[in-house]
This record gives sequence, C-alpha cells and structure tokens, in this order.
Amino acid sequence: MSEMHTAARPTTGLTAPPTPAPASVKRSGGVVSFASRFAVIGVWIALAVLFAVLRPDTFMTSGSFKVIFGSQNQAALVFLTAALLCTIIVGEFVDMSVASNFGLAAIMLTVLHVNHGWGVGAAAFASLVLSTAVGAVNGWLVVKVGVNTIVVTLGMGTFLLGIALWVSDLMPVSGLPADFKDIALQPVAGLPISFFYGLALMLVFAYVLHFTPLGRTMRFVGENREVSRLAGVRVTRVRIGAFTTGGLIAGVGGVLSAAATGGFDPNVSQSYLLPIFAATFLGTAILQPGRFNPIGTLIAVFFLGTGVLGLQLLGATSWVTSVFYGGVLVVAVTISTVLRNRSR
Repeated sequence: MSEMHTAARPTTGLTAPPTPAPASVKRSGGVVSFASRFAVIGVWIALAVLFAVLRPDTFMTSGSFKVIFGSQNQAALVFLTAALLCTIIVGEFVDMSVASNFGLAAIMLTVLHVNHGWGVGAAAFASLVLSTAVGAVNGWLVVKVGVNTIVVTLGMGTFLLGIALWVSDLMPVSGLPADFKDIALQPVAGLPISFFYGLALMLVFAYVLHFTPLGRTMRFVGENREVSRLAGVRVTRVRIGAFTTGGLIAGVGGVLSAAATGGFDPNVSQSYLLPIFAATFLGTAILQPGRFNPIGTLIAVFFLGTGVLGLQLLGATSWVTSVFYGGVLVVAVTISTVLRNRSR
C-alpha cells in the first residue's frame, strides 16, 4: 500500500531548493581562491625580505629600487609582454617575433638618424610604421593564408634579426640626440618616465579587456573561434588586429629603448625572448588564476627583476639570469596548465 500511495502522489514539477554549502566549505573555498590569486605576490614579498636580510647594505637602497622598477630592461619587458599578450588573448600563444620586431624598430631609428641624416622624429615614425607593418604581415600569413603561428613568427623573428644586423653592419650604432633621451628618461617621482608609460599601457590594456566590448570579444575569440564566428564576431579582423597592435607596441618599446641608450645593439633583442614568456606565463598565476592578464604580467616582470637582482647581489654571476628565467618559465607554464584544467 505504501508503494501504491507513493506512486499516486501528484507531481508539481517543483524541486526542493539545493542545500546550502556548509560555512566551512565556503571559507575553505575562499581561502584557496585568495591563495591562488595572491600567492606569487606573497612569494615576491618574501623574496624581498630575504634579500633585505642577507644584503641590507646593497638591496635596501634607492638604487636597487630603481633597478627593479625603473631600469630600461624592465621597461622593455613591459612593452614586449604587452605586445605578446595581444596575440595570446586571441588564442595565438606563440609569437616568437616580438623581440626581433622590437630590435628592428630600435636599430632602424638609430640608423636612419645617424647614418642617413633623417630627423629623429621622422626616423621614429618610420620605425613605428615598419614594426606595425611586420605585425600586420604576421597576422595576414597566420590568419588569411593559414600558416602555422610558430613557423611564421619564428621565421619572421630570424628574418628581422638578420635585417637588423645587416643595416647596422653587425655593430652597435649610437649617436641619437641627447635631448631625445628625455622621452624615456625624464625623471618623474624618482623614476624614469618610461616606467609610467608601461604602467599606463598595462592599466589601459586591463581596462579594455575587462570593461569594453572589444576586450570581451578578444577573450571570446581566444576561447573558441568557431563559436565566435557563428555568433557574428569578425574573427579574422580581431586576430589580424591583435597581431598588428602587438607589432606597434613592440615598436614603441624599441623606440623608447633606443632613446634611453642613445642607440642600439641589434644582438641584444634576442636576450629578451625568454624573460618575455617567463613573465607572461607567470602572470597567469597572479590575480586571475589560469588567465592571461596585463596586471598580473606587470607584477611578474617586477617579480623576476627582484629575483635576478637579489641573486646577483648575493654573488651569482651572469649565468643566474638564464637559470632563473628558465626555471620560472617551466614553473609558470605548469601552474598555468593546472589552473586552466581546474577552471574547466
């Protein structure tokens, strides 16, 4: 009878509300979320404290602060990581040409002014046009022609390095006007103005990604191109635009680097390639776990700068830079992969 009585009960189509998660589960989830977002920042602070204890006379100085935040190497990395993020956000994970494009813009500015007598403004503008065109060509080959991204950008990077070495006759070129340095080195609040250029660039980039339709479209394309296309998004335009914008940003970084040093050595550009990827992937473990984001990448650049400087002050020689950047890249990619798998 009880079974018949149960079967005869009318159904209303309503289901019982889900049982709320226990408070302890919510708290543990909140702790895990907080830790995953800010763990790297905590490690950064711990590193700084460690170096300060071990080398108080050298690390705890204004000079160290300026090296970490205001050196031209750090400014270059900020612009280069921003250029790489442009393509990564739309799903093109490996642009191996950004460092060479940066170097080409820097050396072309110097060569056009010093060796060919161009005005420094005209030379800078021509260099930016060239770097932007390189980005557009990369985009056209990858998106329109369908060539593999690694093949295109690796080949383009090697090609651009060869062009830079050719126009410079395999030698560093210098001789830019002294007052031209002000566009990169003008002091503002104790730091060169190039630091604030990079900060503004990353803040604007973050705003575009989080609060504008363009940013949401870029994320959408990066997550699923076919669904984006079916939803009416102009995927081809977005992807080519990302490559083109990345080329422009790399060019701006190159012009500022040449201005700061009064010239450029084209061989230097390749030394940025490993730090670019290390900082960009490490940024996925900061603030927005598993997602490429500008602010996380900016923090990662300064984290890496702190680590390298501290180790050098402890007596490590030049080899430590490669070891540190390489190790961080492996760890960062591993963390990024784990976080992405968990988010799915």
